[in-house]
Amino acid sequence: MIVTALAFDFTNGFHDTANSMATSIATGALAPRIAVVVAGVLNLAGAFLSTTVARTISGGIVDDHAVTLTMIFAGLIGAILWNMVTWLAGLPSSSSHALFGGLIGAVWVGAGGDAVRLGQVVEKIVIPALVAPVLAGVSALLATYLAYVLTRRTPGGEVSRGFRMGQIGSASLVALAHGTNDAQKTMGVITLTLISAGLLSQGSGPPWWVTLGAGLAISLGTYAGGWRIIRTMGRGLTDIEPPQGFTAETTAATVVLVSSHMGFPLSTTQVCAGGILGSGLGRKLAQVRWGVAGRIAVSWILTLPAAAAAGGVAAWLAGRGDIGLVLVAAAALAAVAGMYALSRRRPVHAGNVNAPAGAEDERADRTAV
Repeated sequence: MIVTALAFDFTNGFHDTANSMATSIATGALAPRIAVVVAGVLNLAGAFLSTTVARTISGGIVDDHAVTLTMIFAGLIGAILWNMVTWLAGLPSSSSHALFGGLIGAVWVGAGGDAVRLGQVVEKIVIPALVAPVLAGVSALLATYLAYVLTRRTPGGEVSRGFRMGQIGSASLVALAHGTNDAQKTMGVITLTLISAGLLSQGSGPPWWVTLGAGLAISLGTYAGGWRIIRTMGRGLTDIEPPQGFTAETTAATVVLVSSHMGFPLSTTQVCAGGILGSGLGRKLAQVRWGVAGRIAVSWILTLPAAAAAGGVAAWLAGRGDIGLVLVAAAALAAVAGMYALSRRRPVHAGNVNAPAGAEDERADRTAV
């Protein structure tokens, strides 16, 4: 069970690397490989800053008296599968909402609707999901507009160099905030597992080794890259210049850190995407690609119910006994392997992450000729 939770944490890491580093990679503030190393280290450091979000998950959205190990396993499977589907599509959906959806669906099927605390779901998940990206977007819009106004008489080269230097700090702050918020979600799941198994008392926080394990898993996933989503975030939504990258990262980090302190397990993906979109609107003549933004928004809407459906199906099948558990695990492994194989047909990596979408296909065609 703990291994499955850490596997989800790993997918959370590579799925969300784009949150902290996409704009810095797009503007050239950081080289791609250096960016993921910095993000991985700071994700690990961030995991040790707070456990407030972990406590929200381990004793907040579901009734931990009714939760079984099978339900937690099924919920994690649902979250992992949705993370892989959206990664393959290059869509920056919310790993956080995938986890919540998977758990909600599995607990609903396994223990009934009364075991899901809908009031907590609305207060701790739905409302922050609606408010946070809008807040980050508006803040980034205003900050970007102000940045260009204040530097309009400064030579363009100096402006770019200055903001690129600033991006190193702002991107690092986002990575630290991501570790503080997202690593705690896996800590919360593992803690819930230990409580369900009777190894921890009700209301306990995560032990130190849970914090360390979750931090390491998400940092290793972050180092793996997640280049497909980095391309979408860095190049797909808008053309990013250094001032935009700096303001988008700074506003996103502020929103995430404040929410972590308050115990709101919001989606760093949604916050960072909102910041990037706002930075595009804040620069005159910036091109915002609304078609891409629309596809991302659809993935956000689908994440919670899709992961819940996958978690619910997995819970129903796993509840049939040992054979059901084996079938769920085997099907999940086969699905993950299949999606990885599909991704190799059009690979995105550190060498082509800043190229326009489809560039790898053109190179493949020329090679074939």
